[in-house]
Parts: sequence; structure tokens; C-alpha cells
Amino acid sequence: MTSWKMTALAPRPVIEAALLAHEDAWDWDPDIVISGSEIAEDKPDDWRLEAWLPRRPGKADQAALLALFAGAAPKLTIEQLPEIDWLTASQTGLEPIRAGLFHVHTPEHPPLDAAGVRDFCIPASQAFGTGQHATTAGCLTMLTHMKRQGVAVRNLADIGTGTGLLAFAALHLWPRALATASDIDDVCLDVVADNAASNGVAMGARAGELTMLVADGMDHQLLDARGPYDLIIANILAGPLIGLAPDFALHMVPGGQLVLAGLLETQEAQVRRAARRAGLRLAARLVNGDWSILWLRKRGAGTLRGCRPSQLPDWAQRR
Repeated sequence: MTSWKMTALAPRPVIEAALLAHEDAWDWDPDIVISGSEIAEDKPDDWRLEAWLPRRPGKADQAALLALFAGAAPKLTIEQLPEIDWLTASQTGLEPIRAGLFHVHTPEHPPLDAAGVRDFCIPASQAFGTGQHATTAGCLTMLTHMKRQGVAVRNLADIGTGTGLLAFAALHLWPRALATASDIDDVCLDVVADNAASNGVAMGARAGELTMLVADGMDHQLLDARGPYDLIIANILAGPLIGLAPDFALHMVPGGQLVLAGLLETQEAQVRRAARRAGLRLAARLVNGDWSILWLRKRGAGTLRGCRPSQLPDWAQRR
């Protein structure tokens, strides 16, 4: 299939503001996928906004992208991309990662087979969450930290599960828990089922098994029926995290745990304000690259235990 890309270059704050505007664009064309990143490691303040679409960008497409920029919009460059197998290409160069007690690799790489380390083989696919992204790796590290801090989980939910990786990891850490995973995209049903089968994760409705469903946030009868939860994981985007904070709190037991990711460090203050209004308080945070991973607790079960900097991995220290 022929693909095209539009690119805009601007300082990092300008690109981040455009990404935030995209989250609020309720009428955004789903065929246009955007991403922001730094141009080079030695130029951390110079960023680009890239938009991919399955057609030659028309005036309306260009106007939609430029409308994300407040004030003077940057110049757009437009290019046609070569026709290649993007799934195969996306798997190339995905190196295995170690995060917490986990080693995540694609089928092109062997398992680590190390004592005390759980291997997960997650192929690149239509769903998000192969482990290579900073937010997913950060969640794996945070969940490991929570386990080591003595957190007990009997009932968990992974909202926006993608490939199912974080739900699999949580079940490994708390193998007797009742586990529910959901995603807004129904393609994830088959993706999670396939990944569960290849990684030895049992699917089902009993404790120690994973139930997968399609839901928009917490809006599903089964999510209501299986709650309240000791642990909710949500690695999505800052905008939905802010909007869902009251729903998360409503579906948690007093003293329950919440792990939030998918937010840039620049968006953290907004997400934490929404969490505080919902009765959730920060227990610990990690920063992995430009991304924040938050561990919060619902009020009602004693004092929150903070996290000393020495307890966190080197990359998680606040810079």
C-alpha cells in the first residue's frame, strides 16, 4: 500500500504543544497517525512532528496538521514512502530489553533463559506494547518495584493493553490474581490471544487466568462486575488518563494501586492534578527518557509509602 509522510520541524515545546492539541482533536482523521521525536541525540531541543497517511496528503490533510500549531505554523515537507512490508520492517532492529524482572524480545531474538527473569516473546504487530517503548519498559520496571515493596494484588485490570504484555507481566508477579485486560481496538482480541498462547499465559475467567475484552476506558459491564480492583494499569495517553481518573478511582478498592503511563514528563503535572482530584496520591514515579510513569494509591488504607531515589533504577532518577 502506498504511504505518505508529512514532517514539520520546530523546537521541542512547539511540537509537544501540537501533540497535546492532537489529543484534544475529537474530529481527527484516524487514517493520519502522528508522532513527535527529537531529530538527533545531540540536538535534544530540535524536534520533528511526523504524520503518516495511506494517501497523498491533500489540502485538508495539510491544514489539519498545521492547525495543531498555535501561532505561526512550521513549514511542511511531504514525501511518498517506498512500498515495503512495514510489519517486517518494524521488527528489524527491535533489540531485546531488560526491565525489572522481565526480558522482552521479538521472535527474531532468543530468550534470555536467566534465573529469576521472565522471558516474553512479543512480535511487532498492529497493537502497541512490544516492550521497546519507554513507557512499556517503564511500567515493567515500576510493577517490579511495587512487588518488591510488598504490594499484594488479588484483582487487576490492564486498560489499553495492546499486545497484552503488561497484563502478562502483572500475572507473573501476582500469579493468583483475577486478571482482566481491555483495549478500545478489537484487533487486540486476537493479538492478545496469540501472544498469551505463545508465552504460556492462560486465558479464562478464573484466578490466574486472563480475561480479554474490548472497551472504551472503564465503560464495560464486565469491568464493572469484576471490580473493584487492587491494581489498575493504564499505559495510554495523557488526555484519556486525565479524563479517566475519576473512573479509575471509582473502580479501585480503598488503598488500591494505579500505574499510569503514556504521558510526557511535561504532561505529568496535569495528570497528577486530575489524580489528586479523584482521591489518588502519588506513591512513586519513574522518568524514562521524556516519559513519566506514575504509581498512585487511592486514599483509604493508611499512609502512602514513598520511594527513596536510591530504590529506583539509574535511568529513573529525575534529571
